[in-house]
Amino acid sequence: MSKNRKNKAQKPEIEKQSEYYRLKTEAVNDLVTANEENSPEVSEEELRAYRSGPKLKVADWVKMLFIKFWFAAAVCYFFLWGLGGFVSSMLDLLFITGFALGVVTDLLTNPVLRFFEKTKGENARWMMVTRKSFSGLFLNIFYGYLVLFLIYTAYSGINRAIVGLTGAADTVPLGVEPILFGLFYLGFDLLLIKMKHVAVQIFRDAAQKPIQ
Repeated sequence: MSKNRKNKAQKPEIEKQSEYYRLKTEAVNDLVTANEENSPEVSEEELRAYRSGPKLKVADWVKMLFIKFWFAAAVCYFFLWGLGGFVSSMLDLLFITGFALGVVTDLLTNPVLRFFEKTKGENARWMMVTRKSFSGLFLNIFYGYLVLFLIYTAYSGINRAIVGLTGAADTVPLGVEPILFGLFYLGFDLLLIKMKHVAVQIFRDAAQKPIQ
């Protein structure tokens, strides 16, 4: 009699454990076989409820601009300023800085921009060179020299204009420092990227236009 009671008492516990094991097995199977086709759709509001992070949201374009500015300013700080006391030739210093701009853009700036992408290729519009190969590195180095030439031209033009107004020919009114250098880089970089997008769009429109 006592044995039957013991079996009856153990039966619900066994059933409970079996059900628990079945649920866990189903959950593991669902996780393993999950893909875009069989996964349920989740609203953006529900996703935001589970996302962690600060309540203050910064626009994506602000992040992109700051990243590009910060790395350019860092190149100015570590190369133009850092090597200025060791490299006496200005041409050599500019050569090293242009090379550094290209390498930093390819190996640091662009990968960070890609890291912040919500969808693959989303931030390619912020890059002049989107390739991730050795050819992309060489193109970025060439692009670094181009932007540096524009920055140097801007500094020279501003200084000549100030000297022309003040007559102080023996001084350099506007010296090179990281913040303004980074802003100059950002301005010329965005201008060149915009010109690239416009040129690409013009060629696309011309290719799609029927020949009369």
